[in-house]
Amino acid sequence: MATSTGEAADAADTSDGSDAPEAGGDAPDDPTAESSGRNRRRAALAVLPFLVIGVGNVVLILLQGLEPLWGFLLLPPVLFCSMLAYLVFSTDFLEGRT
Repeated sequence: MATSTGEAADAADTSDGSDAPEAGGDAPDDPTAESSGRNRRRAALAVLPFLVIGVGNVVLILLQGLEPLWGFLLLPPVLFCSMLAYLVFSTDFLEGRT
């Protein structure tokens, strides 16, 4: 009898163990995960032109012969505004506010 009880316990452990990975395996198929991937790509595409223009302006300032301090003073606001815009677009902060 001890072996039959042990086998039943092993079968119960096996069924519990097999259910747990399946539940965790469903997370990549979650539709919200797919939409967040598209949102990140859309955010990067929306912010990239402004980031390029801002960094291009800094490069032009440095190439004009002005003090490098002016270029480096303009770089942090450009990067901060680009990061902030990326966060807004990627999280759909403006979704449903119309």
